[in-house]
Order: sequence, then structure tokens, then C-alpha cells
Amino acid sequence: MPDLKLTIQHETPGDADAIDRLHERAFGPGRFARSSERLREEAAAEPALCFVARVATLLVGSVRLTPVRIGAAKAAMLGPLAVEPAFRSRGIGAGLMRRAMKEAPALGYRLILLVGDEPYYGRMGFKRVPPGRIVMPGPVDPARVLLWAADDPARAEATGLVRGG
Repeated sequence: MPDLKLTIQHETPGDADAIDRLHERAFGPGRFARSSERLREEAAAEPALCFVARVATLLVGSVRLTPVRIGAAKAAMLGPLAVEPAFRSRGIGAGLMRRAMKEAPALGYRLILLVGDEPYYGRMGFKRVPPGRIVMPGPVDPARVLLWAADDPARAEATGLVRGG
């Protein structure tokens, strides 16, 4: 990525339209049917944990974290994470995630949940959740339910139904 002058900064209200268009290009019309989207309808994203990536003034990536509860445990749900197709495989998604994961514990989010591919997210410390330990509010492939925990006590707290929080 040395040829890109990439900046990662907090999302602003003025970024909303560009992020919506990015999500449309990245995920298509089926994005609203996902179980994760049901949770995002219950709670707004945490503004302090929403970031965009820019090359100069061009918005090329976005990540949002939304407050949820896993049983009684406070957590955040990562997603959507999106990068413009022409800018993929340059570390932008990983950079957005690192920024969000660095700041989440300071805001009391010691757990981050997502539904995604373990080979990609595993390198960032996300681990597959044992079947039945965390229950999503809709159909989800259990092999894609992944969790990052700031520490072992936090990981132990992560059990039960996931709901907006």
C-alpha cells in the first residue's frame, strides 16, 4: 500500500450517502436480508466506532460497530466492513478493523462479534464460536459466527442470545 496515501478517520454525517453507495456496490441488494442486519435495525451504530478510509478525498472503505448484547454481556457487532472493489487486497479492510478494535475496549466493548469468513478475520484474532454458545436472532451458518475478546474473562462472558443493545 505504499503507493496509496490512505487515511483512516471517524465517519462523519456527511459520509452517509457515500457509505450507502459503497455498501450497495460491495454487497448488492441481498444485504438487507442478513441476520446481522436485523441486529443493526435494533440499535444504531456507535459513532465513536465508525471509521472510513480515504485515498485523498475519495472514500474507499468503511467499518461500523453496533452495540449488542450476548446474553448479559456488552459487545459490539462488527459490520458492515466494506472496501471499494478497485481498492481491495491492499490492507484497507484490515486497517479499518485494527482501528475499530483498538478503540473498542476504551469504550467498554471487550467483545466484538461478527458473521464472516474465519480465514480472513482469524488473522485479526477472531475465533469461531463453539456451536450453541452464541445464538444469533435468525438463520446463520454457525461456522461463520466469530468472536474477538479483549481477554479471557470477557470471552467467558459471551454466551446466550444476541440482541441489539
